[in-house]
Amino acid sequence: MKWKARSDAEKQAADQAVSFFAGLKHTKGRWAGVPFNLRPWQEHGIIRPIFGRLNPDGTRQIRTVYIEVPRKNGKSELAAGIALKLLFKDGEQGAQIYGAASDRDQAAIVFGVAAWMVRKSPVLSKHCKIIDSQKRIVRHETGSFYRAIPADAAGSHGFDASGIIFDELHTQPTRELWDVLTTSTGSRSQPLTFAITTAGYDRQSICWEQHEYATKILTGAIDDPTFFAYIRAAPEGADWRKPSIWKKCNPALGDFRNIDEMRALARKAAHTPALQNTFKRLYLNQWTQQSTRWIDLNLWDANARTIDEPDLTGKGFYGFLDLSAVSDMTAWVMGFPREDDPERLDIVARFWCPEARLTDTANRYRAQYQVWKRQGFLQTTPGNAVDYGFVKRKVIEDCVKFGLRRMNIDRLFQGAQTGMELAEELGAEKVAAMGQGFMSYAAPMVEFERRLVAKKLNHGGNPVLRWMADNVAVKQDPAGNLKPDKANSQGKIDGITGIVGLLEAQMRDDNFVSVYEGRGLMSI
Repeated sequence: MKWKARSDAEKQAADQAVSFFAGLKHTKGRWAGVPFNLRPWQEHGIIRPIFGRLNPDGTRQIRTVYIEVPRKNGKSELAAGIALKLLFKDGEQGAQIYGAASDRDQAAIVFGVAAWMVRKSPVLSKHCKIIDSQKRIVRHETGSFYRAIPADAAGSHGFDASGIIFDELHTQPTRELWDVLTTSTGSRSQPLTFAITTAGYDRQSICWEQHEYATKILTGAIDDPTFFAYIRAAPEGADWRKPSIWKKCNPALGDFRNIDEMRALARKAAHTPALQNTFKRLYLNQWTQQSTRWIDLNLWDANARTIDEPDLTGKGFYGFLDLSAVSDMTAWVMGFPREDDPERLDIVARFWCPEARLTDTANRYRAQYQVWKRQGFLQTTPGNAVDYGFVKRKVIEDCVKFGLRRMNIDRLFQGAQTGMELAEELGAEKVAAMGQGFMSYAAPMVEFERRLVAKKLNHGGNPVLRWMADNVAVKQDPAGNLKPDKANSQGKIDGITGIVGLLEAQMRDDNFVSVYEGRGLMSI
């Protein structure tokens, strides 16, 4: 429904806000330097309703705003414009506007946009000072400022906020900063909390709390005239592959939102279940689960071609060793680059477990383990514990026979000690411990997906690897980066994490040039 003013005063207040935006300029891409003329969905759907609805005493009625739209729909520019409106044209003496985000880098994004807008405006730049080192814009004539702060500023005191801009609220690690800032507005006549975000996955978060409240406002379940909600999301159960669905939840699509990039990611997501969650959350604005299955088995099977292991002697390989706890499965995975295409790998995987696991009634996979041992895909060591010395000797034997280039080892469990021993035997420059966080896994997980789609990960049809590929669940951080989620995977996944780990080793090799060397990692 199009917003309508109820009085001349409300129309004047809404017109002033729209006029202020028109005096700003866009900051990015082909729109950089172009006046910020609000699109109809921005003007009539957001700006006029926020600034044009007044109380009988003339103060602004809206005190809390929750905007939830997919990525690349101009959230940062809209948030920066709101911050500057509150700083320059809100009639507040000693205004304190805080740009809040999950960390300093995120907080700097909206600040950077706002600072650029000020520098490109002769009128605004005359009346303020930009202090980049402090992420502040100070307006001395009214004793006001705009300041970017990260989540760890929540422990600070002395906030007296008149305006609060929460960028990507779904990334807030706790509700603490939200509570500290929103409860600091009591002395202000018309404070405004403006939260803008994409959908998240944490349903215990402050963002989900606000999302649920906003949804009830929109459905009429709650009547709160001080709370404004704007959510553009694909309906539950909608076909995420249809461009018509994309258009419904991306108001800027076909305008300043590029549809080609969405098409490219949708094609990849068709083969990667975890990427479907990323697409749904970031591009269709649907709340998803943090963990999801990762690998499409049809795509996995399309990467199976015969491998003659003796032919790989002396060819050189990258490896990953995942040492288990004492009674579990250990994986040693090697990736051999083809001479004509270093990105195309032949994967050889070896698995060990204690012999007792084959008959252990607590092992629900014992029948499979027995079959794989008969077929030669699983080796056992005597007793009920893994013989780490035996595994280490077999790893060294392979490194000598096939030619180790570089390897990673899981630094958990027995990895640290075994890693030091292997480094002594094979050379410290060839053996590295790999962490288990998003930072370590983000790039090689993307590389794994890319090569699997391109049919460049030849696993030879190893049935243990196939079982693990079907088991893998992955966890996402708020930025969409992935890492394996062992806790939520339906069975063992060590062989797949091994492939990802050896890809990380290859990507760090000075002699290997990946596709990312030319263009860098893409953020989705």
